[in-house]
Amino acid sequence: MASSVSVTVAHEHLVAGHRYLEVRTPEEFSQGHACGAINVPYLNREAMSKNPNFLEQVSSHFGQSDQIVVGCQSGGRSMKATTELLDAGFTSVKDIAGGYAAWTQNGLPTQN
Repeated sequence: MASSVSVTVAHEHLVAGHRYLEVRTPEEFSQGHACGAINVPYLNREAMSKNPNFLEQVSSHFGQSDQIVVGCQSGGRSMKATTELLDAGFTSVKDIAGGYAAWTQNGLPTQN
């Protein structure tokens, strides 16, 4: 079962060594993202259809036992992605409640 953490808890996790998986589109990612985030889109921009290579692409960056926090713009895509990763055997994945919108509202570090 996927669980969510607040952006402040997610930031504490990152400081402690967890990794950030950003599932927004490359266009959204290029406009700003959390420092050190790795971008693997959950949806394709065209018709916002699911990225058919999502699990394969995530697996090329992350191991199944890596501690990962997953973010999107507001929390919808990241919750779906978190659930899919847990179902696929990833063991330490948390959704970021509120996504990048909440991240920036809380003044947490970003980069372009």
